Amino acid sequence: QVQLVESGGGLVQSGGSLRLSCAASGFPFSAYPMRWYRQAPGKEREWVALITSAGSITNYADSVKGRFTISRDNALNTVYLQMNSLKFEDTAVYYCNVVHLSVSYWGQGTQVTVSS
Repeated sequence: QVQLVESGGGLVQSGGSLRLSCAASGFPFSAYPMRWYRQAPGKEREWVALITSAGSITNYADSVKGRFTISRDNALNTVYLQMNSLKFEDTAVYYCNVVHLSVSYWGQGTQVTVSS
C-alpha cells in the first residue's frame, strides 16, 4: 500500500531554515509528481510546491517562492522541501502528497513552528 512518511519538522527562529523529507513506498515513485502542502491552525490545507516525476520542473506557491526549494531523489524514493528565511506565518503542519491511480494519498504530517 502507498505510504508517505514526513520528517524534519521542528521549532526554528524566524529567518532560520529547515529541511523536510518525505519517504515514499508502495508505488513507482519515479513515475509520479510529488507535492507538498501545509495546514496552519484554523486554516484550510494549502498547496506549497510541486515537482515533476523526473524533477525537471518545479512550481511554488507565491507565498514561498524564492525561499523554499522542492527536490527529489528517485533512487531513495524521497522528496524534500528545503525551507529558508522562515517566517512566523510558515508555521503549519506540512504534508507530502501523491495522486496514484486517481487516489490522493497523504502522510501523517510534520509540524513546523517558527518563533517570531
